[in-house]
Amino acid sequence: MESPIHSLVDLFKQLGLPHEPAAIEAFIAKHRPQCQGCAIQDAPMWTPVQASFLREAIEDDADWAIAAESLTELMCR
Repeated sequence: MESPIHSLVDLFKQLGLPHEPAAIEAFIAKHRPQCQGCAIQDAPMWTPVQASFLREAIEDDADWAIAAESLTELMCR
């Protein structure tokens, strides 16, 4: 059985955030400065639950890891 591949839209839905493309772009533009110099899961804009989800997804290389890493590239570049 193949692991599901989650998109960035799916990740934003899972995090309870607006997930329309324009909303995702606005979120990234607004919060990108807060991510400079830290791991995505340690950025200050996340709730504790969101940060925990991202941390587990990345550390456990879970189904959500690819989407979380994509968000990292967009936010921390």
